[in-house]
Amino acid sequence: MAVQPARQVESGGETQSFQDPARENAIQLVAQGRRTFRFDTFGDESFWGGTLMLHQAIEGAKLGGVGPGVSPRTALAVGLKVDVDALPANLVAALNHGQVNLADPATTLALLKLNAVVGVTGFFNSSGTLQSVGIQCALCHSTVDNSMPQLCAGAIQPNPGTGCIGHRMDGWSNRDLNVGAIISLAPDLSVLANLLNTDQATVRSVLGAWGPGKFDAELTLDGKAFNPQQMTDGVVTTTNVSGATLIPPAFGLGGVNLHTWTGWGSIPHWNAFVANLEMHGKGRFWDPRLNNAAQFPIAAANGFGDLPHIDPDSDLITSKLQALQFYQLAIPSPQPPAGSFDVAAAARGDALFSGKAQCNNCHVEPLWTDAGWNLHTASEICIDDFQANRAPDQRYRTAPIGDLFTHFKGGFYHDGRFATLNEVVNHYNTCMSLGLTASEENDLIQYLLSLTFGPKTSSSHSSKAASGSHQQ
Repeated sequence: MAVQPARQVESGGETQSFQDPARENAIQLVAQGRRTFRFDTFGDESFWGGTLMLHQAIEGAKLGGVGPGVSPRTALAVGLKVDVDALPANLVAALNHGQVNLADPATTLALLKLNAVVGVTGFFNSSGTLQSVGIQCALCHSTVDNSMPQLCAGAIQPNPGTGCIGHRMDGWSNRDLNVGAIISLAPDLSVLANLLNTDQATVRSVLGAWGPGKFDAELTLDGKAFNPQQMTDGVVTTTNVSGATLIPPAFGLGGVNLHTWTGWGSIPHWNAFVANLEMHGKGRFWDPRLNNAAQFPIAAANGFGDLPHIDPDSDLITSKLQALQFYQLAIPSPQPPAGSFDVAAAARGDALFSGKAQCNNCHVEPLWTDAGWNLHTASEICIDDFQANRAPDQRYRTAPIGDLFTHFKGGFYHDGRFATLNEVVNHYNTCMSLGLTASEENDLIQYLLSLTFGPKTSSSHSSKAASGSHQQ
């Protein structure tokens, strides 16, 4: 049996040595999970490169691919991020001095060779040409800080608190990432067109409607690209809204029962779902709920609920789910920035949250979601049931509402229907007949801005944390 390493601790002035296998195991799992989260494609390059030929669009015709190619400026404009810690010091200096051509696709290839594009891996031939490309969890659920803000100039206005080229921030939802636009760069979308029983032009139109920070995980299950009638508080607010939903954070997951906007399942269930069905990695997946042809006609027709049994040595997903979940649970939650909310007003909002506003009935402290089965019907929260009906339980999840400052861009609720927190609180005031005054609404909003999943530092509000909405 392997001997666990001993640890030295100070106790009563004496140094004691003992073994702590749980701690050592945790350290190992976090390291493994971080590698998977940041760098593992699960073999999905066979789809993104082999099937969609996305790598050819990245290269461009001048470098052996097709079209104009994808320059760093274009990549940044669609929300891709660059890890500054993967760059050599001389390149960082050149970037800061404007000596790097950010309009040249060759620069993008150089960044891929350095493994510096967050969530994307390039696979190169011996000759140096791009052979394929794959994606990782970090593509959607990581971003970078704004330590080099000047390098976003002219490309994109990033989500507040984030940048274009900087240090990784795992767990943050990339609300700048235009997944639909990225997929549309691929020269061949016939596999998606055939799956959806339509043409490539229609697929590109659907993808173009997603917009930054959104993804439609159910599109290839039910084919429902648009919500025909969005309703809030009994009023039709708009029609034919894209079925794509906002990318959620991957931190603050501890103690939360069901995940995703509509409560599809646990963390490992959704990781397996995404790795197999959305990223198109190579693994084994089982979810018989997808055999419901009335609800998921495309998934049922294509056997998505019971992916082929494969040899464990060929399964590039299942063995990594344990460590991946462990790492996601270990990602520390960021703290609300000092000065980002009114402390006195937040203290008043605290009392409202668990009192008159009734928020704590569902957003239970300190999980900020239901302590148990965290799903509710659309009628309970006075909105349409379009998105709820695209999930097995046909309900909406009580979204955990800590650290909202990390994803202001794109709006609130699953589809971003509320542009501001004021609109969210107004909605609940109407829906639940709370009778909140304008002053009370403001206090509640300030409390909302103080929320965090993690232990609060001196820069955070010293009282409790929460808010007033089932959705984020």
